[in-house]
Amino acid sequence: MLEIFNSMTPWAVLDQIIFYFFIVLFIWGASVKFGRKNEFNDDYASLEAMKSLRGFAAIGVILHHISQVDMFQSKGVLAPFLNAGAYFVAIFFFCSGYGLIKSLDTKKDYLKGFIRNRIVKTIVLPFYVNIIFYALYNLGNMMVGSKIAPERWIFNFTGLTMMNEFAWFPIVLALLYLAFYICFRFIKKRPVALGIILLVIIAMGIGFCFNGHFVWWIGRKNWWLSTPPSNVAWWQQQKAFWFSGEWWVNSAPAFFTGLLFASYEKQIAGFFKKLYAVKFHVLLVITMIFYNLSSFGQAKFGYWTEYAGKGPGIEEKLKTYFCQVPLFLLLGLTIIIFMMKYHVSNPVSRFFGKYSLHTYLMNLFAIGIMLVIFTPQVEKSLGRFSTIVFALGVFALSIGLGVLEQKVTDLIKKVLFKEKKKKEVTA
Repeated sequence: MLEIFNSMTPWAVLDQIIFYFFIVLFIWGASVKFGRKNEFNDDYASLEAMKSLRGFAAIGVILHHISQVDMFQSKGVLAPFLNAGAYFVAIFFFCSGYGLIKSLDTKKDYLKGFIRNRIVKTIVLPFYVNIIFYALYNLGNMMVGSKIAPERWIFNFTGLTMMNEFAWFPIVLALLYLAFYICFRFIKKRPVALGIILLVIIAMGIGFCFNGHFVWWIGRKNWWLSTPPSNVAWWQQQKAFWFSGEWWVNSAPAFFTGLLFASYEKQIAGFFKKLYAVKFHVLLVITMIFYNLSSFGQAKFGYWTEYAGKGPGIEEKLKTYFCQVPLFLLLGLTIIIFMMKYHVSNPVSRFFGKYSLHTYLMNLFAIGIMLVIFTPQVEKSLGRFSTIVFALGVFALSIGLGVLEQKVTDLIKKVLFKEKKKKEVTA
């Protein structure tokens, strides 16, 4: 048995651990209605169920980011997670859209103070607190020799450029929340409001296709193919400005699906409850067809067309994007319909769901610390266990730093947004 274990590759060992971990999480706290005709989970879209769903997505995003580290890519470790980030983020978008409509329909005067309470306090403030954390991290790097241009500091602190390249999600979410507020504040017909939000999402996607991964429009044609990275200004590099990357836009259509499903939940759920098995499998087959369409678009056209040597390749990006849109419009619906029969809620999934935004934002910080710790000597001494230790370290730091950041954010929130005490009513 020991010889078999010693012969296992690092991926095989880590694969078995992750597989076991997910099986336990997927079974622990499950609410199952399979095999029970006309029986469904009444709480399939409850706050706790959605929190757990976000928790699974948060774990997936962390694994996705770990899989992008050179050590893991070179060894083929966590390869299934390498291109799976958009699927996990789509879950966040779907849950956000669903929650907005449910709050709008159940809370009196929900849109009153929406900008302050749902955008500034919930998204913008954590975004800028995160900037402070990463500024301290970069100052530490500067103390050991790293250099950052003064103007880059200024742009990073304003949020116009990315201090934390993983922090694109709150920016997109804030823009979508703003679109939601404007549409539902001034447009009375819900289908029209939903249609406009979908157009905003598509416009974001088209905007990226023209913007590309960096400022390709400055300088001679295809300058990036021959210019050494050391001669490229910081603002010309990838991930510097907003919408520099397909990950900013490809999963955002799920936000619209969340809005749509919440708006017509009774009708949609009622439709699937009749002949559930047949209709769900049809939905699943259509989702797989769209998945294959998405894969075809990426293989045939691709987003990284700048490196084909023919310029920015805007047309190819557009084709790829519209091959992906149907999948991300349908993915959230497929998951929520599945949850009508099976969903999971346990302490681990709920914990990650509670701190999902902050563990997400601090994930790059955690990876950076582990990369500093993992010198070649340390990696060599750990042998086949190096990837396991690295992954566990990233998880532990992401959790610790994420909780710390949320505590700091809550403290600043209390100072900046003092709630007025309600006057006691006397007889």
